[in-house]
Amino acid sequence: MDKELSIGARRFKKVREEQKHTQQSFASILGIGTSTADIERGKTKISGKIVMELLQQFNINPLWLFGKSFVQYIDINGGDVGPKVVTVDKDGEDSIVLVNQRAAAGYPHNIQDVDWYQSLPAFDIPLPEYRNATYRGFQVEGDSMLPNIKPNDWVLGRAVPSISEASDSRIYIVVLKDSVLVKKLQKLVGSPDKVRLISLNEEYLPIDVDVRDIQELWMVNSKLTFGINEPSNSSLLRQLQQSMEELKGQINNMQA
Repeated sequence: MDKELSIGARRFKKVREEQKHTQQSFASILGIGTSTADIERGKTKISGKIVMELLQQFNINPLWLFGKSFVQYIDINGGDVGPKVVTVDKDGEDSIVLVNQRAAAGYPHNIQDVDWYQSLPAFDIPLPEYRNATYRGFQVEGDSMLPNIKPNDWVLGRAVPSISEASDSRIYIVVLKDSVLVKKLQKLVGSPDKVRLISLNEEYLPIDVDVRDIQELWMVNSKLTFGINEPSNSSLLRQLQQSMEELKGQINNMQA
């Protein structure tokens, strides 16, 4: 019978038994009713609230809970910035969830709500660059990353499990407790508990944030852009050519 249950239900039961709780006492400590029997039987889905409680109270890795990681425990205060929820398609393969500008406003507050992710579009990219890792797409708002990334572009990021694995000077999608930012990341020498977020647009000042305020980190490896315009350098070249022609005309008039 257990073989027919989802891996989430089996691992949920494993956690309860390891913590030496009854179904009633475990439900009480998680604040989810009178018993966990329906969850362990596969009749009730594991909600985002349950995932959050298991993470906060017992350091249970959400990826492990749903069979996407071999690491059962994580330290939520130790720089873990991996995805809190992983979405899969009907074949059990990772799918790329797309988070538009409007959804991004609520993303930090729904980051562990499994049901919330079901309202977002998802797709697969059958390319080798997107294999063996978890990816997520976010729509960019604002011009802080010009000229490389324009407003309304989509950036696709690969999940980063720990802040220690983040590389200096790479562009990341940084999910804070109240916002989602696309910035270049820089680690601060002598301050391992902080990182600096840098905009490519020099009109924006760098931002220093505490590592503990970063919920998720996604390293940008590609982007989707629409409404491609003529390169600005071509426009500039035409302007220079026009100015040269005007200057030639003025010189010829002076010599006449």
